[in-house]
Amino acid sequence: MKAAVFPGQGAQFPGMGKDLYNNNTKAKERFDQANEILGFSITEIMFGEDAQALQQTKVTQPAIFLHAVILFETAPKQFLPDMVAGHSLGEFSALVAAGVFSFEAGLELVFQRALAMQEACEKAPGTMAAVLGLADEVVVDVCAKVEEIVVPANFNCPGQLVISGSKSGVQKASEALTTVGAKRVVPLAVSGAFHSPLMEHAQNQLAEAIGNTPFRTPQCPIYQNVTAQATTDPEQIKKQLITQLTAPVKWTQSVGQMRKDGAQEFVEVGPGRVLQGLIKKIDREATTLGFEMRTKTK
Repeated sequence: MKAAVFPGQGAQFPGMGKDLYNNNTKAKERFDQANEILGFSITEIMFGEDAQALQQTKVTQPAIFLHAVILFETAPKQFLPDMVAGHSLGEFSALVAAGVFSFEAGLELVFQRALAMQEACEKAPGTMAAVLGLADEVVVDVCAKVEEIVVPANFNCPGQLVISGSKSGVQKASEALTTVGAKRVVPLAVSGAFHSPLMEHAQNQLAEAIGNTPFRTPQCPIYQNVTAQATTDPEQIKKQLITQLTAPVKWTQSVGQMRKDGAQEFVEVGPGRVLQGLIKKIDREATTLGFEMRTKTK
């Protein structure tokens, strides 16, 4: 069985999507359509060399979504995954791939999500850090003992868990985690505390937008970040997509469950190879592939 997986924020790079735009007519049409929907030329930023401009949340999130979804849409017809999953933002790309909502609706939701998260970061400043070399349960326990806001945010793979919260909360947790044996605790260059209670403002804003968007039954199961379980229920998908903003990304658990349910090959659809690396660390026996520019037909 084949799983399509879609990356999240952090996978972006200057020039992303340019070859796709230049070599595929359908891709060009989609990128041009995106510029109209967003009201600014996101392609100018994506195809340019200014990495800092690309790192703005309001640009990064729709850029990664566009790259992933357009790659999927311009794939050979025989590419039909048996299941899909996305890492954080990537869950929106996965839902378009599974036919839950349209490209246009997905892009609008992602842009609203990005703006809401950026606003939440300004209202409640925070940060994140990657914890390397500790068991998940140890990190969870340490965070629970810190008396300020700090929570596990991304269960990426065994020995790599990202924490999120207030700046002082993350600093105190980082010190405690180093004391109990973390190999490294690496501060992340992010604009806020994603997947933590500090994203509640963004969650409330996104809830309304998601509530107003029609969701269809997916063509294959989607493994959502919040539960790491397969679902095909549109109402459950809606609920968990909203919860995702303040809940941890259970990527380790999602990949493990997909493997248990028969996934043998994981195809990463989107920029970079981050998910392929994480999946190999979760299960060495899994086959991982990239999906960069598989089709260049005009």
